[in-house]
This record gives sequence, structure tokens and C-alpha cells, in this order.
Amino acid sequence: MTSSSASPVLPALAPYGWDEAWADAFVPYAAEGLLPGRVIRVDRGQCDVVTPSGVLRADTAFVTPHDPLRVVCTGDWVAVEAGGNPRYVRACLPRRTAFVRSTSSKRSEGQILAANVDHAIVAVSLAAELDLGRVERFLALAWESGAQPLVVLTKADLVPDPVTRSHLVQDVELSAPGVTVLLVSAVEGDGLDVLVSLVSGGTSVLLGQSGAGKSTLANTLIGEDVMDVRAARDVDGKGRHTTTTRNLLALPGGGVLIDTPGLRGVGLYDAESGVGQVFSEIEELAERCRFHDCAHTAEPGCAVLAAVDAGELAVRRLESYRKLIRENQWIVAKTDARLRAEIRRDWKRKGAEGRAAMEAKRGRRR
Repeated sequence: MTSSSASPVLPALAPYGWDEAWADAFVPYAAEGLLPGRVIRVDRGQCDVVTPSGVLRADTAFVTPHDPLRVVCTGDWVAVEAGGNPRYVRACLPRRTAFVRSTSSKRSEGQILAANVDHAIVAVSLAAELDLGRVERFLALAWESGAQPLVVLTKADLVPDPVTRSHLVQDVELSAPGVTVLLVSAVEGDGLDVLVSLVSGGTSVLLGQSGAGKSTLANTLIGEDVMDVRAARDVDGKGRHTTTTRNLLALPGGGVLIDTPGLRGVGLYDAESGVGQVFSEIEELAERCRFHDCAHTAEPGCAVLAAVDAGELAVRRLESYRKLIRENQWIVAKTDARLRAEIRRDWKRKGAEGRAAMEAKRGRRR
């Protein structure tokens, strides 16, 4: 059997991202009489799946592994039983990309937020003070997922001064190398045509804190009010969770959108390459350091510190880089005994060097 045998399902599922590659991957399941479909919502062991027969409710009991990163997620392509009550999901097709963060539990497990995503839209509200560190954190996870990040500065109508707008965009661009930064106002319509064009191909996921304007942005892209919208607090620009589940919707102009609940915590989860992508200028400078394992703190011949002293690298960027690197190492070390031991040895070495430096300083004073 070839992919051509699966082609009759293409017209029904094409708006949701079905293509020949997915048809090829589904061939073994088609032989078993299963239906292809994409998960548009997951809720307590049940999921809604859009199939050639319409939207079906299915149970995920047969595809619920112990690994939390392999559970059925919004955006997954799955094989569903053609009939039965209850109806079951029998298999998940291999994912192309996956957006993962660490949970708030002490076990530091990963939590998958969306699957098979092409564009990760980080929504940042201009109604509150910019938190560039949080933007960098979101971008690290986005790069690590395999998706192309995009930063959307929402509620631009609240910043009428064009000079201030320009400075805000520049600040974010300096913190997001290689990423498009778009200024958008759902009220005035600014930037929406560009955004629609960017998301018209592939699957996009909306990410951001509560009150970032994600639901308003989703309604604007969809062309109707399908997401509940609540006003943000005037005191800090934060809002309450209006989206409580991750929902996948086909856009009228093409493309697919996954709207997510507001994220209070955005913990890294094995995102070393993503952090390196966000701080690419620091990674490039580090290649010129005298020592290959330079920590960029006080080592002689450190090209990163030299760039800071020369005013070529902002201190805030270096501090943010150090913070995310440490956090990511700690998360990975919790499941990697060898790395955990290496970190402990490094801490002891640095502690000894610090004590020796203090003793030498005291000796010079005497």
C-alpha cells in the first residue's frame, strides 16, 4: 500500500496540516482500518479528534505511557478506531516537533504543551513593563522545540508614542537574535496583516502569560469570538486565565492555531541548544575565550567579560544567560548522576578558588 491509498482523506484534513508525509506515516494504520485524525483538545484521558468523519471523542487509555512526554497532546496526529463505544486512540504518529517545559513538581518532569508546531508565537503585552528575561526563557524553549519563534508585542495601542514603541521593539530584538519581533494592536489593526501572513502556513502555538492578549489575538486571527476574553488588571497588566485548555483551530486564511492557557511558570527542560540559540552572541564570544570551559565569571582571557568591559555586551544579557544555563544544568542533573557529580566538583573547585583569593587578599592587606 502506498500513500496514494490514503490520499482520499487529504481534502478533509488538509486545513489541519495533513500532508503526504503524514499520509505515508499513516499507511500501516490504514491497513488496520483505523482513521487518521489530529487532536484538537485533551481533557482528563479523553480527547477530541478531527477526522474525515468529523470531530470524534476518543479515550487515550491505550496510549498513556509512564513517560509524561509521550502522552497524547494537542497537535498530535493519531490513529483512531472507526467505531465503538467508547472509541479509542490506538497510536500516535511520530512527532515532528514538541514544545516542552519542566513541571513545578519536585521530580522536575517534563510537560508537553503542544506537538507538531511550526511557529511558536510568544505574546508579550505592552500594558505592563517588559520582562526581557521571561521573553528569553520562552524563546529558549521555542528554539529547543524545533519550531521557529516569533515575538508579538500586543496592545500596541496603549503605547501611542512612536519613539517609545520603536525603543521597545529594539529592546526585544536585542534579546531575540534571529527572531522576528512584530508590534500588534488588535484594537487598531496594526501589524495583523503581517501576522496573518506569517501563520498562514503550518501550525502555530500561542504562548505567554495571562493578560498577554493571547485570546484576543486568537479571536482576531480566527475572525470570530471563539475564546473568552477578560480585562487585565490596571495595576500590573496581568489577567486571569481565560483559556483553560489547549485548543487547536483551523484559521480561515490558512494555517492552524493552538491557543494555550496563560503560563505562570516557564521552567526549562533540557534546553541547552535553545539557550545557546537565544544567546548566540555570547556563544560566539565564548569560542574566543582562553579556556574552553570558561564560566565567564573571573577567568583570565575571557572574551565574554572583555565584551562586557568594552560595552559590546549588556551585563543584563550575561546575567540572564548564566541564570538559564545554571537552571538547565540543574534540571538535567536531577536525572543524570554523572552530570550531578560534575556540578558538585565544579562548585567545590570554585569555592576553593574563592577562599584562596580571599586569603591572598587578606595577606596583601596585612
